[in-house]
Amino acid sequence: MVIGYGNSLRRDDGIGVLVAQRLSETLTADTVTVVSCRQLMPELAEALADVDIVVFIDASDGSPPGKITIVPLPNDDRAEKGFTHHFSPSTLLALGERLHGHRPEAFLVSICGQSFDLGEELSPAVAAALPQAIQEVHRLIG
Repeated sequence: MVIGYGNSLRRDDGIGVLVAQRLSETLTADTVTVVSCRQLMPELAEALADVDIVVFIDASDGSPPGKITIVPLPNDDRAEKGFTHHFSPSTLLALGERLHGHRPEAFLVSICGQSFDLGEELSPAVAAALPQAIQEVHRLIG
């Protein structure tokens, strides 16, 4: 499963959604489920019950703009326990494990953004990182 999230109306914050949309055009739906959403919601925990690998894609603050970081998400119980208005990938994984007794192998692909102002266009550095981000997700899901 691939989950790209972010606000596509806040320039670089929409990179996760854009990567997911591009991947949905090339990946076979019967082997990989691709989800694009504005934010992670508890309803996604049920979808994690039947997957072996999940890749989360999101924008991050930091530098240099366009830098891609891939972090394996640990299989532990240190995630936040309460419900908030914002779910992190770790919180979603922990919820899915508590509800369904299964936690997939998980990765977070973060792309450093440059501009989070209002607008739909990516900054040049983040737009240039788009092909590499797609390639990295392909590598992770095998």
